[in-house]
Amino acid sequence: MTAQITNVVVQVMPHFEGYVYPNEATAQPLWGVLIVLYPYITGLVAGAFIMASLVRVFKVKALEPVYRLSLLTAFAFLICAPLPLLCHLGHPERFYEIMMTPHLTSPMAIFGFIYAWYLMAVLLLELWFDYRRDFVLWSEQTPGFKGVLYRLFTVGVTDISKPALELDERIGHVLSIVGIPSAFLLHGYVGFIFGTIKANPWWANPLMPVIFILSAMVSGIALCVANYMGLSWIRRKPIDMKCLDTMCMFLFYALVLDAALEGLDWVHRTYAAEEGFHMMQYMAREKLFYTLNLGQATFGTLVPFILLGSLQLIRKHVPELVRRRIYFSCSILILIGVLAMRWNVVIGGQIFSKTLRGLMSYKMRFAGMEGWFMGAVLTLLPFVILGLLIKLFLFEEKQGQAGHDQPHLTGGEGLPLGQTAR
Repeated sequence: MTAQITNVVVQVMPHFEGYVYPNEATAQPLWGVLIVLYPYITGLVAGAFIMASLVRVFKVKALEPVYRLSLLTAFAFLICAPLPLLCHLGHPERFYEIMMTPHLTSPMAIFGFIYAWYLMAVLLLELWFDYRRDFVLWSEQTPGFKGVLYRLFTVGVTDISKPALELDERIGHVLSIVGIPSAFLLHGYVGFIFGTIKANPWWANPLMPVIFILSAMVSGIALCVANYMGLSWIRRKPIDMKCLDTMCMFLFYALVLDAALEGLDWVHRTYAAEEGFHMMQYMAREKLFYTLNLGQATFGTLVPFILLGSLQLIRKHVPELVRRRIYFSCSILILIGVLAMRWNVVIGGQIFSKTLRGLMSYKMRFAGMEGWFMGAVLTLLPFVILGLLIKLFLFEEKQGQAGHDQPHLTGGEGLPLGQTAR
């Protein structure tokens, strides 16, 4: 009799394994690929802003060629950060209600205020103060649509005297300092949401916010490396190897911290072996084998860790072409690995039953709001916006800098890509 009942259950619910509660029998994970992309995109914003802050706040001069590119990257991805949430809502046209009637005990409601603060009061203002002198000059020299756009950005503020520019620099410096904890807050709260769900042993972890912040730093720096190399290749311009080596040095340091903390988390889980640990073991061996063991741990962490760590020791003996290929490959692997980590957290935390004796399977369609196609569109959209921003605000000119009489990617006024015209 028991075997007959089991066969009937398997035929009716083929996407379940083991014992589940009746109210889970017809359920699929409520959070799909869009909620995977949401923390992934916000993490890229935080990491790219940290890369820019290394120049303005911590005075890492070697990274000046990517300063403005990093800021524009953070801005492009920040614009798209709430889109996965809006598309996931049943009625996205009601999104404004979270701001009009806020529930201050809801982390999702608090996100609206954090997002507005970071976008309007930090990132946009920092970009404007950084570009203000260039906007004034460009508005006088550029015809057509671009000229109109630049003049709109400088209405009533055309003073580019030395005291005015010094004031811009001081305000921009303050905004960069304020932006660092704001970036951590923007992404750390996502980990806070998962870490405070006590009923889920995969998520209930006080280290979750810190893990999310560190993985955001890693992915954001890796994105800046890939963008800088890709943009240089598209424009057929030489890469500043000192800048690239420094970027990847910080990428390696961030990866060390992230890998150490995530490893510590798994060591603690293994040693404590609390309720539900056997289910997490099974998921790691079966359901999440490719995304956890291969995508996140092996190719997303271990391989870049070994390659970048080796280059820190023998960098001077490795040809530039080989270093560039290794840097680009590692940045892509890290981006894939962090995306796999987000998948493992969001999807992995939903596929086991509350009985801790059964599992669900997540099947993602191609079409639909939660399908592969919408996920791909939301992933590519920030790159499209970034391309438009680069077209408007990063120029190409020939300029000899630091003893190099070669063309460089520039940010206006003949300066290297990212350097502010002061």
